[in-house]
Amino acid sequence: MKLKTTLMLCAFLGLFGMHAAFSQAFTVSGTVSSQGTNLPLQGVTVSVKGSKVSTVTDQNGAYSIPVPGKGSVLVFTYVNMKAVELTTNDNTPLSLTMETTGGNMEEVVLNVGYSTQRKSVTTGAISSVKARDLERVPNGRIEQALQGRVAGVTIMQNAGQPGAGSTIRVRGITTFGGGNNPLWVVDNVVVDNGAIGYLNQSDIESIEVLKDATSAAIYGTRAATGVILVTTKKGKAGKLSVNYNGFYGTSAPAKRLDLLNATQYATLINEKSIGGGGPVLFPNLASIGLGTDWQKEIFNKDARRFSHELSLSGGTEKSTFYLSFGYQDQQGIVLSDISNYTKKSIRLNSTHKLSRVFTFGESIGYTHQKGKGIGNTNSEFGGPLSSAINLDPITKVVETDPAAIAANSNYNNVNAIRDANGNPYGISLLVGQEMTNPLAYLQTRRGNYNWSDDIVANAYLEVHITKDLMLKSSVGG
Repeated sequence: MKLKTTLMLCAFLGLFGMHAAFSQAFTVSGTVSSQGTNLPLQGVTVSVKGSKVSTVTDQNGAYSIPVPGKGSVLVFTYVNMKAVELTTNDNTPLSLTMETTGGNMEEVVLNVGYSTQRKSVTTGAISSVKARDLERVPNGRIEQALQGRVAGVTIMQNAGQPGAGSTIRVRGITTFGGGNNPLWVVDNVVVDNGAIGYLNQSDIESIEVLKDATSAAIYGTRAATGVILVTTKKGKAGKLSVNYNGFYGTSAPAKRLDLLNATQYATLINEKSIGGGGPVLFPNLASIGLGTDWQKEIFNKDARRFSHELSLSGGTEKSTFYLSFGYQDQQGIVLSDISNYTKKSIRLNSTHKLSRVFTFGESIGYTHQKGKGIGNTNSEFGGPLSSAINLDPITKVVETDPAAIAANSNYNNVNAIRDANGNPYGISLLVGQEMTNPLAYLQTRRGNYNWSDDIVANAYLEVHITKDLMLKSSVGG
């Protein structure tokens, strides 16, 4: 009986010892990274299932958490990532990669100044356009690339001139007597509305349009007409990535007016003169022919445009960079010799982790723009377009007939425009006022152009104050 009692006591103590060993607490550590990029994820919540014990990963994706014993389940959660559960057996490091859910962030909206807001609050107030959407429309100017892509935003091109800017209205006209242009913010730098053309379309990562007071509050009264936030591309750690984006196309007038030729025009002039009791001005209609098609003279049905964009990006976990070069050239469809736009650009974005606490970054962009414009296009003083549809087809582009030159005293004027051979450009005897020979006008505009050199840059220093650093600081004090 005594032996039996002793055996039962030993068995009980053995089970108790096994249970105590099983329930002994220990600490589990490891790292969390993103699947595909293998970049560390900061801010991942790591919790022990069934308890209130939790922690978050630091900027290197590392974590450390105490668990009550073997068999404990760790739950890893992160915004827009699939949750992961792992069972612990001992204090062996547990590292893992997290996979994206493939959906959009529905709960919060980022990049609203210095704050985050729930999407339920900002639905309709914020519109976002990503790089993949802009790449489908190689316009060269980001205002035109946004056209038709953002609800509540009206974009109208100011002119057909290559490189011309656009007028943007966010939810209509908001002020009377004041400016209605939105506030442009590129990488946290406020850029003048007229200078936004410096930005290379391929360098853009995303664009957010803030359309009401809730989302644009931090910008104060400047945000009354809306805010357009532009984020440029940044480098990513990993192998060197080289990307090239090229585009080539041609432009042509979509429609031309059906006007009279020279014979038809002369017939009407004769009828007008006879009806007024005058003589027949053009007795030999058969000799006149088709005459000058002024629309054909000014329009280019093969106005070429192209762009070349090359970018290099890469780096390490400590430093990343994004370097890009761009060249764009576009001819106008009206008098292409004096209608042209070119843009050359270079951009450098880089980030450097100086330590666990300090991160330094900078963004520098330089652009040289040169534009040739036809000047007076469509005003009360005429211009090439209005002249092309109002001038008579009987007048020649260049007059070479000595008799016609002698009959028109205007050709003897020292200010008469002449071609390279010394022949005067045609001057109409039938149409006056502000209508002039558009080819003669072209000669007066040669050598005129506008240019600009734009440099937009910013630098920043981030300080990461984590719980671990705060704890060390308090212990050291």
